[in-house]
Amino acid sequence: MKVLLSPAKSLDFESPVSVYQTSTPQFLEKAAQINTVLRKKSPKELGALMGISETLAQINYERNQEWSIDGDSSQSRAAVFAFSGEVYRGLDVYNLSESKYELMQRTFRILSGQYGILRPLDVMMPYRLEMGTRIGIGKSKNLYDFWRAEVSKALAQELDSNEIVVNLASNEYAKCVDFKTIKNPVITPVFKEFKNGTYKVLAVYAKHARGQMARYIIEQNIETIEGLEGFTEGGYHFASDLSQSNELVFIR
Repeated sequence: MKVLLSPAKSLDFESPVSVYQTSTPQFLEKAAQINTVLRKKSPKELGALMGISETLAQINYERNQEWSIDGDSSQSRAAVFAFSGEVYRGLDVYNLSESKYELMQRTFRILSGQYGILRPLDVMMPYRLEMGTRIGIGKSKNLYDFWRAEVSKALAQELDSNEIVVNLASNEYAKCVDFKTIKNPVITPVFKEFKNGTYKVLAVYAKHARGQMARYIIEQNIETIEGLEGFTEGGYHFASDLSQSNELVFIR
């Protein structure tokens, strides 16, 4: 099974991490191409490009200047520990048994505007670059054009014939994958809350649930669609009547 995750804008490079075996991102040279473009932009230009405050623009200007293809060890860490958004609070990797790290490394794939695709233990430097950012890189008019072929090919090549792809990425990041090139079943879990007489997707809860689902897959060694349907974390339960063959709906 391969599980697709989004990254997070919020980062944690401070909390102690006891990971001694890390790995190297697959597309470092392409990541460096992006950095070459970003580091030429002033804080003001970054603020306009990303729609962020002056303070955040300055922080990310400095990150762009310090970014290194070699991943300076004093400023880098394994990706799954570096992201700290709602998905990663749901995943709670800091409290995941180290015995699960190898399985996590084989299973999770984090889609990234800067790095394309990351394994959990791939070393990354701090960055902020959402996949939907309107920035041209070389002949590519945006990051989707820049990454889609490479990311899709990389994912397809490492899939065994009997593996399932579980899409826990947001729509913004899932669009980076050309699923038409993926021959394996692609399953998208959807998490809904009962509100005002109907079931709706509420973003903050859905993000947390995607992280909880990712953790459930690793902790329970889930490999089948039936196994996914058994997810009950956070009070959710599988709703077969609302689901489709490629979309599993969980409600609470």
